[in-house]
This record gives sequence, C-alpha cells and structure tokens, in this order.
Amino acid sequence: MPNKLSTFLLALFSAFALFHPPVSEAHPAPTLRQKIGQMLMVGFRGKELAPDAPILKAIRAGEVGGVILFDYDFQTKTFNHNIESPSQLQKLTHELQSAATAPLLIGIDYEGGKVNRLKSSYDFPEVLSAAALAKLGDTATQKQAAQMAETLNEAGINLDFAPVIDVNINPDNPIIGRLDRSFSADPSEVSHFAKIFSDAFSARHILCAYKHFPGHGSSTADSHLGFVDVTETWQPKELIPYETLLNTKDSCSFVMIAHVIHHGLDEKDYPASLSKKMITGLLRKKLHFNGVVITDDLQMKAITDQYGAENAALLAINAGADMLIFGNQLVPEPVDPAVLVNSIYEDVLAGKIKRSRIEESWRRIMHLKHRMQKNKTNVN
Repeated sequence: MPNKLSTFLLALFSAFALFHPPVSEAHPAPTLRQKIGQMLMVGFRGKELAPDAPILKAIRAGEVGGVILFDYDFQTKTFNHNIESPSQLQKLTHELQSAATAPLLIGIDYEGGKVNRLKSSYDFPEVLSAAALAKLGDTATQKQAAQMAETLNEAGINLDFAPVIDVNINPDNPIIGRLDRSFSADPSEVSHFAKIFSDAFSARHILCAYKHFPGHGSSTADSHLGFVDVTETWQPKELIPYETLLNTKDSCSFVMIAHVIHHGLDEKDYPASLSKKMITGLLRKKLHFNGVVITDDLQMKAITDQYGAENAALLAINAGADMLIFGNQLVPEPVDPAVLVNSIYEDVLAGKIKRSRIEESWRRIMHLKHRMQKNKTNVN
C-alpha cells in the first residue's frame, strides 16, 4: 500500500508530465517560437483549403494555437468567408485539426440572435438571442444551450466565444443592448443564465468564454469602430457575474478581455485588453481567475487606431493575456502569424517581454488542450 510520500511524488510527477510532455525524436521539446505560436489565434479567408494554404503551413509550424472562423467578410461585404454549410464546415475543421501537432483551438462567435456565425440560412438550427432566452426561462435556455453545443461538436468546433455576461445597463448600447446580447440588466440573472450555458457546454466538452471583461454593457460606443471610454458609465455591479461564475464547477475556461478604457481602473489609460491592472491585478489577483485570458480581436479600431499589431501584442502579453486574437477580418491585408511570432520572439530576446511570461501562458494553454484531448478520448 503506497505511503503518503509516494502518493505525493506520483501526483507531482503526473503534474510535471502534463506541463512537460515526454521529449522524443517524434515529439521534440517545443521551441520558444512554438510556445509563442500557441498564444496566437488567427483568422483566415477561405471555405476550402489547398494543401499549401498559408494557414495550414502556420499550423504545421506551430505558429498558431488556434483559429477563429467567420461567415461575413468585411472586405468584400459578402457572407463569403469560412462557412457555407454543415458538411463544408466539417471538412474545413477536420483539415485544420489534422494539420496540428497539438490540439488546435477552433473558435467562433456563436451566441444566438444577431451574433451568430452558424446561421439557419446555412442549414444550421435557428438560435435565439440571450435576451429572448431569458424571457422564455430556464427550460428554453437549457434546450438551446444543449442544441448549440451539439451543433458545435458536429461542426468540429471546440471553442465558443459565449456566453456574454455583460450586464445590460445601457439598453441603447449599440454593440450589446441594441443587439439583445445581454441576458438581463440584473447581474444575478446574467449569472444564472450564463451558468446554464457553461454547464451545457462543459457536459459536451465544448470550451466557452465569458465576455467582455470588465464589462461592455454600459458603453455608449462600439470598440470595433474606435475608442470606447466607459469611465463615466461603468458600474461595479458589472463584475458580479465574474465574481459569481469564475472558478466554479463547469465554469468557462476562458475570459475574453474588452477594449474598453476606464481611467479609474487604469490610470495609464490603456484599454482593458492591454492593461496589467485590469488583467493581472483585477481579473487574476482580485477575482482569482486561473484559466486562459484571451483578448478581443486586436484588429478592432479601438486598438489599430492607437497601436500597431506588434506593439499591441507586446502590451497585451505584458499585461497578462495568454492568447491574442488577430481575426484578419477587419483589415485589408491579413497579418502573417510568422511576423507576429518573430516580433514577440525578438521582444523576448531584447528583454521587453520576460520569457517566464511566455512560459506561464504556454503552460495554461497546454494544460487546457491536454484536458480537452483527454475528455475527447474518454468520450470516444
């Protein structure tokens, strides 16, 4: 019968093995560049992929940890980006996942209502908005959340950037309130319905993300279009859903950080996505979030008008973000993941980013991916 010391050593070895998989010729230790690559989630154009497609090349090289899918193409103003039908999407996600040496995160904005990349016009099931579901109650919400998780599983998508836990403080908010993306003006109601979603996703091994930290529900502008200041409108109760939901059983493993600015929460006037006070101070230390912090798209004008892609990446990583989204949907020329990896790599060598900061994020991401793979294996 094992004694306490041997039990402890076994547990310690198991934890070490999870974060440091065995090195072999077939699976050499990841390089610093590959660890940086795991921190990137990028978008790409195309509903079909040639064998030499740039996104497949980047995935094979380990220069991206995830991809984000869209249906609408802002450059052509058409619904002609990544999604056409269930069968087409299954083929696409299979090709993406097959190119990866580590499990690939395949993410999407699938909230229901007006923010829904899997539309009924593509033969996916109709899904209601958060506001509509809250009015219908628990049973309707449970049914739709389960259906959405099944739809994602069938499509080969393992990460949903939902549920929205913004509190509907400003019903005229152009990006939250007017689009019916919030469950309620009552933070306890927001927490209640968001928990139904996270429970349904967890039961079906779909990763989810609470958004948009520290709260976008009181804003009067859209960060897609430019600078958004919530200093005068933000209310402390916008943190209540995070306080309620984070680190609970079956909670979402991701928190998405908004690009809103609050002068009181960050005196340097950085948006939350680039703010160490917001991410490391408020979210990590005060709210004790231990999962993966991911930025909202760093190509939104709230960021691009003030910071370049490479500088935004530097600031976000130093602020404590684990993954950075570059959707390549809002800009005329897509950013090459290799360029981002090179820039971050050079910043590490120059001492602008501590290597320990990269290692910390890499461990969180890989821990999540190994857990996701283990759950998938157990189901199969």
